[in-house]
Parts: sequence; C-alpha cells; structure tokens
Amino acid sequence: MAVRVPIGVVMNGVTGRMGYRQHLVRSLLAIREAGGVPVADAQVLWPEPVLVGRSEAKLAQIADRHGLTEISTDLATALARPDVQIYFDAQVTSEREKAIGQAVAAGKHVYTEKPVATTVQGAVELARAADAAGVRHGVVQDKLFLPGLRKLRRLIDGGFFGRILSVRGEFGYWVFEGDWQPAQRPSWNYRAEHGGGIVVDMFPHWHYVLEQMFAPVRAVTAHVTTAIPRRWDEQGRAYEATAEDSAYGLFELHGGIVAQINSSWAVRVHRDELVEFQVDGTHGSAVAGLRGCRIQHRAATPKPVWNPDLPVTEAFRDQWQEVPDNDEFGNGFRAQWEMFLRHVACGEPYTWDLWAGARGVQLAELGLRSAREGRRIEIPDLVAGGAA
Repeated sequence: MAVRVPIGVVMNGVTGRMGYRQHLVRSLLAIREAGGVPVADAQVLWPEPVLVGRSEAKLAQIADRHGLTEISTDLATALARPDVQIYFDAQVTSEREKAIGQAVAAGKHVYTEKPVATTVQGAVELARAADAAGVRHGVVQDKLFLPGLRKLRRLIDGGFFGRILSVRGEFGYWVFEGDWQPAQRPSWNYRAEHGGGIVVDMFPHWHYVLEQMFAPVRAVTAHVTTAIPRRWDEQGRAYEATAEDSAYGLFELHGGIVAQINSSWAVRVHRDELVEFQVDGTHGSAVAGLRGCRIQHRAATPKPVWNPDLPVTEAFRDQWQEVPDNDEFGNGFRAQWEMFLRHVACGEPYTWDLWAGARGVQLAELGLRSAREGRRIEIPDLVAGGAA
C-alpha cells in the first residue's frame, strides 16, 4: 500500500461556485477519492484541505457534506499552521492580491485563480515577492487542458496548419439581468470597484491561450461596452453596472498571426459551444471548442463562389471532419492541481507561474487603456524581476 504524504492546502473562496465545484470537489476531493497523486517510492501526495472564508456557517456546511474537519474564518490563523504548505485563492478578484501577499509573507507556496491582481503593478509585486521568498507559485490556466484545445494543440504540434495566419474566437452567453430570472453570475462581476468586468475576467484567459498555443501577444486594440447598464443583485435589488460586459479584442502576435476574440455576457449563443476558436493556416483550418475540434485540410477545401442571387446549396458544416479523441481527457482543473502538487513536493517543472499571471493582467490593463484611448497599444515585455 502506498504511503500517504500529506500536503496541507488552505483553500480560500470555496463557498463560491468555481472554488467549490472545480477546485475542491472535482480536484482535491477527486484526487483523494482516487487514492492521491502517485510519486516515486510507492508514495502518494495526499491533499488536506483547510477551508477558509467569511461565513463559518457556509464553510461548516461544506465540510460536513464532504467529511472534512478543518475550517476557519481567519486567514492569518490558517496560514500560521505548520501543517499547511500551499495557499490557494479563488476569492473575489478585489481581495486576491492582499491575501496572496499574506501567504507569501507566511512562506507558503501559492496557487491561485486569475486574475492574480487588479493591476499589473500589483501582479508584478506579487511575483517579485514570491521569487524573493523562495516559494513556488502557480496560476490556474485551465483552458489549456480542455479536450478541444488539447486536440488543437495536437494539430499544431503535428504541423497540420502549415503557417498559421489567424485565430478567431467567440465566447459568451446571455447572463440574465436578475429581475425576472436569477443571473448566472455574481453581481460583483458587473461592478468595477469590486474587480468586475469581462476584460479583467477574460483577457487573462485569452492571453495564456494565445501565448501558450500560438505566440506571444505584441499589441492589442480593444473596444468595450456595457450593453446591460442596469441589473439586479442576489437580494433582488437594482444596481447600476459600473463594469463592461462586452469586449472586442484584436491581438497581434509575434510572427504575424492576427487574433480576434469577442467576449460578451450579452450575446445569445448560435454556435456549438460557449467558446470556439477558428484557426486558419496555409495548409488547413480547425474550429476548436471546449470538447470538440473539427478540421478542413487544404486538399479537401471546397471552392465556394459568391453569388447573392442564388440560394446557398452547400452544407458548409458537413465539409469538416471531426478530430477523434485518441485519448482520455480528465478534468482540466484536477490535472493542473496534480501538476502543481508534484511541483511543490517533487520539484517537477511548472511553467504557469505568477509571472505568467502578471502578463495576463497586463493584457487586460492595456486592453482597457486601448478602449479608453481608442488606439492600438504595443505590449512591453514583463521579465522576472521587473517590467521592461
């Protein structure tokens, strides 16, 4: 029988949907149910969650539901525990920077949701502090682990596209205003003063997808709008939205690739998945979503002719081929947790650190600046130790 190596993990923000469902239940608890994370010498890493939040009643309810015992409403007390090695943050964005700073000061390794801070200056300072403290740090970059994007990665690595020309992304869905139907997202998402806004939320995602899948982003041009200016919160009270709910970004990548990504919480879905990326190259194209990926090779590309006087007779979607799974795709959040646990315990490589998170915040910050000033903005390099 494998020997369990316990790793204490302070989990701050598990009363929220993402922190609870993806990080606690489908990641750490799923790891425990599977017997831990195997490492060398017949050992398994065994995460021991310490649930932290503002509501003791909610924390106790979650702990009772899953047979856990360690909860706290005092972050400092939780971080002072000698049996805790990792601090994880899935709080509201506006509270994250301060809490991560506390964890670094306490000598804890840090794993966090994004964005890591509300400003690039704050994100850089966190990365510097973590490096200086000698703690390991990582940022959730879950979309890289989606089955659709893993298939897309396989196509890129196999040279399917030839020279990649462009990337077009569509993300979003209709988030109800909250008056006649409850909203699917918390009201703080629409308050800039609480760290809300679709640019701060989604541009860090688009940054790591573009950077890791294609090439670094070198310039951004963005337009944002608040399509639904009046919404209703969780208590049914009307409020004015102070953050944008729709963003339209043009991203110039190194090597000449152009990416266009539309993000909106005020759009109705007419696509196969809530997010889709179309990649066009000289030798072929692909459309990847959360799970599926379809391709069209240049040898099988039809020859449409523009003629508005005649009805379309071609079934364009039928001219694409589905990429097979050829693998088992587990939960991406869990896969990344397992990698970070091995990174902390065994020193295995982990490239998605706080500096990667800072670059995502930088893209969001410069995207908002581009929208305010109505112009294209080049993106300077962020390097370990400071900003160029």
